[in-house]
Amino acid sequence: MSENKPLEREFAYTSVHFNTARTTLYRLAGIKLADSKDAMVYSRLVRRIRTLKLAGFSAYFEYLLSHENEHQEFINALTTNQTAFFREPHHFEVLKQYLIDNPDTRRIWCAASSTGEEPYSIAIAVAEHFNSFKTPIEIIASDIDSGVLKKAEMGIYPLDRIDTVSDIRKKRFFHRGRGSQLGNVRVVPELKQMLKFTRINLLDSFWPLKTPIDVIFCRNVMIYFDKETQEVILKHMMNSLCEDGLYIAGHSENFNMFPQIITAVGQTTYRPVKGLMSAKT
Repeated sequence: MSENKPLEREFAYTSVHFNTARTTLYRLAGIKLADSKDAMVYSRLVRRIRTLKLAGFSAYFEYLLSHENEHQEFINALTTNQTAFFREPHHFEVLKQYLIDNPDTRRIWCAASSTGEEPYSIAIAVAEHFNSFKTPIEIIASDIDSGVLKKAEMGIYPLDRIDTVSDIRKKRFFHRGRGSQLGNVRVVPELKQMLKFTRINLLDSFWPLKTPIDVIFCRNVMIYFDKETQEVILKHMMNSLCEDGLYIAGHSENFNMFPQIITAVGQTTYRPVKGLMSAKT
């Protein structure tokens, strides 16, 4: 983007506006936006400007400063939520093996649940392991974006979202919509009851979670944070895991730069370094 030169758009938009959005998102959520995201910021925030009937980006940032309730709308607008059922399927086989090897597992946390495909996939794997929806395991599904959490709690998806799900799983874990819901599917109520949805900002010093946690799914999230923020969050997560707990990362993430905190045990799977203090509450 050329310095301070407004683009020919509905609202004047300059590098100053982009950088204001970028620094505000980092302050509120710890997420760093690349220089290439300037067009995305415009297209996402212009919807808020229209909704609030404001004069433009400068007016919006003034509004954001004086209306704390807009902070969540701002975060929701600029966070990306790409997900799918059983994305990176080997992770769910790793989870099942962990449950076999650790029969006392009691708590799994999906730290970036987005619209719910990932935590429902976790719940399906757990239900299959126990051959029952009634299990001793608590599954917590969190996200910073309150909007996607509402969608996740509904558990309703377009039919094509489960194209890659096996027929056996489709029959057991989903109901086809009828009438006004034709073309959609809904997760079965028993599966939904296995999950507890809650909003968590990973930057917060306190997370409303019982610890220790046995398994944390935090996939393709850390790539949005700088190294210093990654270290803070990873340390907090490793201290929340039990000593033999499992951390499952995304295919694009690597934590070799934090050998004092986390150690690899498989393909994008990690454990806390021995000696880290585990939080137990």
